Amino acid sequence: MTQSIRWLQDEIADRMLQKLDIVKLDVRDILVIPDYPGNHHAVLAKRFPHARIHSVIEDESSRLQLWIAKARANWQSIFRVTKTSALAHVHASNKFDIPNNSVDLVFSNLLLHDLTDPKLFLRECWRVLREGGLVVFSYLGPDTGKELRAIQGSALQLKNLRSPWDMHDLGDALVAERFSDPVMDMENLTLDYERPQLLLGDVEALKLANANPHLEAEISDLPEKLTLEIVYGHAWALGKHLAKSQDSVAYIDVNQIGRKTRTDSH
Repeated sequence: MTQSIRWLQDEIADRMLQKLDIVKLDVRDILVIPDYPGNHHAVLAKRFPHARIHSVIEDESSRLQLWIAKARANWQSIFRVTKTSALAHVHASNKFDIPNNSVDLVFSNLLLHDLTDPKLFLRECWRVLREGGLVVFSYLGPDTGKELRAIQGSALQLKNLRSPWDMHDLGDALVAERFSDPVMDMENLTLDYERPQLLLGDVEALKLANANPHLEAEISDLPEKLTLEIVYGHAWALGKHLAKSQDSVAYIDVNQIGRKTRTDSH
């Protein structure tokens, strides 16, 4: 293990894409959020060779890094990237710079645990997805870093995950936001460390604790393992034009109203 967690972003993205192997989806436009400059671009380009990629980059990624990653994946994808904006904008406003009903797949890797309210994120996914589109996501669950809880104190101050929802909470939220057929599952990844410095580097990179440069000297019983709870989920945007209700009042899309005529027979 090293301080950089880029390997983890790539590994989880690979596992998310493997879960899509059984899903049949006609994709013209993909929204990748956040868009790490990693290996997932090569798989997305191969899996959906005719799709345009819309990107929301992570705060620490430069646009040059992202361009290079896309070039390595598929040179044609360089010309297919039609949207890029700062992830900080999503954190602040929970809005994507993407029009309504404009993408077929939202691919979100290791983001939801950093958002104040995942429901607002899901609402935006519903807005930008076309009818029959799919949202696919992963995030760190509330049991991540559980080994650190026994030693937290004045030297080690843990940060609570901003949205420590378990898989059942997210499943309920998907249904509440009108998504169909949500599928949730989780797994634990156990990381082993040879040196305390490597453990502390990952704790900092994963934003699990407040930074403390003297932590290793102040704590002698640091664990040699770190558990990551990875939660996966996907759900469909179906029936976007069907009637919806609010405050016990039903609202019907005008396009649903048809005129039926009857021809009298003599």
